[in-house]
Order: sequence, then structure tokens, then C-alpha cells
Amino acid sequence: MGTTSGYDVIVVGARVAGAATAMLLARQGLRVLAVDRARFPSDTLSTHQVQVPGISRLVRWGLLDALAAAGTPATRRVRLDFGPVVLKGCFPPYAGADALYSPRRTVLDALLVDAARAAGAEVREGYFVDDVLWAGSRVVGIRGHARGKPAAAEAGRLVVGADGKHSLVADAVAAPTYRHRPAATLACYSYWSGVDLPAGELYQRSGRAVAAFPTNDDLAMVYVAAPIAEFSAFRSDLEGHYLKALDQCGDLGDRVRAGRRAERLRTTPDLPNYVRVPTGPGWALVGDAGLVMDPVTAQGIGNALRDAEVLADAVMAALGGGQPPDAQLASYHRRRDAASLEMFDFTVNLAALRPSRAADQRLLASLQGRPAEIDRFLGVFAGITPIRAYRSPANIARILGLRGLASMAAAALGQSLRGSSG
Repeated sequence: MGTTSGYDVIVVGARVAGAATAMLLARQGLRVLAVDRARFPSDTLSTHQVQVPGISRLVRWGLLDALAAAGTPATRRVRLDFGPVVLKGCFPPYAGADALYSPRRTVLDALLVDAARAAGAEVREGYFVDDVLWAGSRVVGIRGHARGKPAAAEAGRLVVGADGKHSLVADAVAAPTYRHRPAATLACYSYWSGVDLPAGELYQRSGRAVAAFPTNDDLAMVYVAAPIAEFSAFRSDLEGHYLKALDQCGDLGDRVRAGRRAERLRTTPDLPNYVRVPTGPGWALVGDAGLVMDPVTAQGIGNALRDAEVLADAVMAALGGGQPPDAQLASYHRRRDAASLEMFDFTVNLAALRPSRAADQRLLASLQGRPAEIDRFLGVFAGITPIRAYRSPANIARILGLRGLASMAAAALGQSLRGSSG
């Protein structure tokens, strides 16, 4: 097998997490190789939403204008429909951004791959990784091949697994999983033309969560979540069950039927929830390879962009101090978990798709007619408003306008937010 003189970093997987990591490191002058079995543009299953903190990173990296120029609409207003309670609001501004975007992955992934190449990274599409290479207990590269070509070894001082929830890199290094929850939902979505959608829409019903957001090509992405226990029944009549769920959401079913389905329904029960140790000697994991959660809160793309930036910061801190690129990876692990574990737990609770309790409804009803409070509530789901602070007894008492509320009662109300969903 042939070898090269080596790269500073090899990134396995070149979609959101991988391309962003490659771009950020290449912009710092590192020699970066990014590989992916796909060729871009290409599609993949996705929640589509890039939450406001993720958009703030695209602004900082100089990429949002290109995303907008590709016809990706901004969503600033959102309608939250919990059945008895309907809230309408806007996302709180965050670090130069005030909207989420819901790009097709054919658009977003290709944009990031192009940005990685423009930064100086070498990107190989249609490339298959066969294994990682070791020197003792340390990862030192990969072995892989392009279709129809012989396998070759590539040396790297750091190998980054950005290859998704079924990561070859994570399996090869036996990355430990220290937080795991069983899959709770199935996802079913498609794209519709001619749907009147003046704002992003989120619905919670008993046993269902529904989302509708504008995306590229003047299409609406309409998504249904249902309990995974119903997968066999759901699959037996996909369109029937999908439309029945929309019919529970006000006039959404009528508006969707007035339009035209542009593509097939995409459906999957493969929605795990786990957190992996993301670092080891010569290797790191980023994006879904290291942490994945149910799409009900649509955090995946934003998490991938954040983790790419935090990992790149750790690598550059190590190199700036004359150390190997993985010398500061413990800081990446700490920062990733500090930013994501509360949302992980919050998401797993929402994915249970339980009906709202009386305490939830009381809290939600108290927000009606209070735009600033609705926006703060939206900020919880966008990853802007800290969950722990929002659920605190003092904050719940403030929202409800209560004085002298017993601490146990306030704590119970705060805890009840775990069961509410956007």
C-alpha cells in the first residue's frame, strides 16, 4: 500500500460536522484531508433546522450570505401549538443572528464542502475508509480507497470521526458510551409545494409532534414524529398515517393537501440517543459520531457546527503550545458536554411524546399575550435560553406572578417543563 508524507488532521466524513471541522482547521494553515463516501451535492436524512446559535456561527464564518443566496429562507416567527394553548413569537437574537434556517442538505453540505476546499483542505469524495491505522495504542491514520482503486494508507497526526451515528471511527477505537437512552420516535417527512406557511409551525399532540418550516425551492418541509412502537403500523400506510397526524394540527392537513408533494416520504426509526467519549490518543469524534439525540428538538446541525468549532479551538491551542494536536482534547470533551447534556436530557423527555400535564398547560397559558416571555420560551428550544435557569423555581414563580410560592410546588412546576414540547 502506498503512503503519503502525512496530514496534520484527517477528517472521516465531510458533511456538516466534518466539512466545518476541515474548513476551520485549514483556515488556520493546517494540512487537512477530509474524505466521504458520498459525492456532493447529495441528500441525507435530516431535521433541516439550523438553530439560531448555529446560524450565528455561519455568520461569523462568512457563510450565511451564500446560504441565503442559494434560496434558503429565514424563519423569524414561529407558531407553537400545544392544543389548548397557542403561542406566537420570535427567536431571541443571539450573537449576530435572529432567525433559524432550514436548508436542504443538498445545499448546506455542498456549501460547507466548498468552503473547506476554499480554505485549503483536500476533500476526497466517493472515498471509502476501510479502517483506522494504529501505532501501539495510538491512532496514526486511515486506510481507504476510491471506488475501483487500490487501498492506500494515509498518515495523520489526528484522525477525526465525523462519520455520523454509525461511525466507523467510533467503532474502530471502541469509544465508550456513557449515556444512552433507547430510541423513542420514528420520523416521517417530505417536501410540499404550494403550502401557505407564513411562519415556522410546531405542534404537540398526544403521541405526535409535527413541524412545518420553509426550505429551498419554495418548498415546505413537513415533519411528523410518532412513537417508535408504532413503526410497523405506520409503515403499512405511510401517507395515510402521516396525513392523519397533520389533520390533528388545526388546518395544516388542509393546507398540505392543497399543495403538492414534491418528493417521496422519508421515514426512519433509526433515531438513537447516546453520548460517547469523544477523544483518545490520536483521535476525536465530532457531530453525531460523538453525541446524537432525538430530532424532536432539531439540535443536530447546530451541535455539529458548535462541536467543530470547539474541537478546532482545542487543536489549535495544542499546536500553539508546541504540543501534539490532541493534547488539549480533554477541554473539547468538557466544553461539548457542558453545552449539550442538559439539552440531551430535555430532548429525551420531549421525545416521549406524552400529553401535556395540567401544570404545563398552566405555565403555557400564562405566556399568552406576553411577547417577551414567549420569545424567552422559544429560546429554550433554540438552545439560547439556558434550560436549568428557565426551569428554576424562581423563574417559574416569576412567570406565573406568584409570591411566596412554596419551594416544592415551584420545583414541581419547573420540572413539568420537561414534559412540554415545541
